[in-house]
Amino acid sequence: MSAPPPNPVPVAYQGGIPAVPVWLNKGDNAWQMIAATLVGLQSVPGLVILYGSVVKKKWAVNSAFMALYAFANVVLCWVIWGYKMSFGHKLLPFWGKAGPALGQNYLVNQALLPETTQYYGDGRVETAMITPFYPMASMVWFQCVFAAITLIILAGSVLGRMNIKAWMAFVPLWLTFSYTVGAFSLWGGGFLFHWGVMDYSGGYVIHLSSGIAGFTAAYWVGPRSKKDRERFPPNNVLLMLAGAGLLWMGWAGFNGGDPYSANVDSSMAVLNTNICAATSLLVWTWLDVIFFKKPSVIGAVQGMITGLVCITPGAGLVQGWAAIVFGILSGSVPWFTMMIVHKRWTLLQHIDDTLGVFHTHAIAGLLGGALTGLFAEPQLCDMFLPVANSRGAIYGGSGGIHFLKQLVGGAFIIGWNLVVTSIICVAINVVIPLRMTEEQLMIGDDAVHGEEAYALWGDGEKYDSTKHGAYSDDTSHNKASTGATQVV
Repeated sequence: MSAPPPNPVPVAYQGGIPAVPVWLNKGDNAWQMIAATLVGLQSVPGLVILYGSVVKKKWAVNSAFMALYAFANVVLCWVIWGYKMSFGHKLLPFWGKAGPALGQNYLVNQALLPETTQYYGDGRVETAMITPFYPMASMVWFQCVFAAITLIILAGSVLGRMNIKAWMAFVPLWLTFSYTVGAFSLWGGGFLFHWGVMDYSGGYVIHLSSGIAGFTAAYWVGPRSKKDRERFPPNNVLLMLAGAGLLWMGWAGFNGGDPYSANVDSSMAVLNTNICAATSLLVWTWLDVIFFKKPSVIGAVQGMITGLVCITPGAGLVQGWAAIVFGILSGSVPWFTMMIVHKRWTLLQHIDDTLGVFHTHAIAGLLGGALTGLFAEPQLCDMFLPVANSRGAIYGGSGGIHFLKQLVGGAFIIGWNLVVTSIICVAINVVIPLRMTEEQLMIGDDAVHGEEAYALWGDGEKYDSTKHGAYSDDTSHNKASTGATQVV
């Protein structure tokens, strides 16, 4: 009896055992988990650091904690009911059926998005169901960190005055009634997905929705204290840059992970992301120098963010030269709306959007969605989109229709978030005040959390022995401090 022929596949790549089923692609799975981790690092510690440092010192702890709390809360809600509402079986054309994603039999099987099969009008299959070559557990976690960062971005609009208890109620409600709708509609097999609206990695699902919802929530919560609105300097610019750096580098997972595979389109998305971000940062900085005579570090970070946001809906769908066009416009259009329009439009001045999320995410996200409708390259579209022959308007054919679809898709996200966020805020305010008390607004972190970010005297004020006591914290030398500590 002859021996069986040797297996030509190396042992490391052989499947057929419980932990390595035949459908598992180890490379895809590794990249998907890395991409998810990169997106998670954008939030924790990325935006936790950025929020804690870009605000006035007295709000550093509260701002960082709002981001940290949102991340943890979303994780639990996501696996209990949120994932299946976003990527499970259809309940309504814009919403999936709620259910847990916790069972071993569900999580170790091959990932699939059950409502993503695209059909022709006569019932024939146009594009098969999305079935990546890794387990459902990787898919659930990857999509979870996207949901989490959306809430954290939204928080940027209400920093410095939203009641932390109201925020605790807001996070699960908004995730359930707003985020899941956008995610299912555009990504999970909802009506916009099958209609052909292009949102590669969240220009609409994440950035447009968080920008509009944040602006809406800022209206209902009300403004910061008068003193804070007049003067709100960052407490640590260098630490802010560290958070911004984590955000930028983490975007490789944000856009590079959305093909659900370590393929050529993923590489294209990562490169375009960095091209656009760099271009946008430079354009924003140049505009600051031209009009304000000085390059602003905060402005450069804003330009970086608008570039990252703008390319997101088309990261793997446009050519490299188009990414430069995206960057030029993302560095100039949101700059114009923030620096010029905002100061002249009463409505924008009336609503206190603390970090300007409306401009950096809503405007940049909508701009990116529209530009994707213009510049989406047909061959790249075929690599990713379910609707055959998708293309941008400059490529002729059905491109003009796709551009209009982009505008309609954006309008749906805007309208839904305006209405649902308003309902959520009004409902919460019946039970829990949305805004902090005047005493908390005056004192800041110490009143809200009983903690402060830095063990430094005052908030940009000189040492006053009648206010701070006769001695410093270190009483071993038994001398009173006579110097002044300036805190930015």
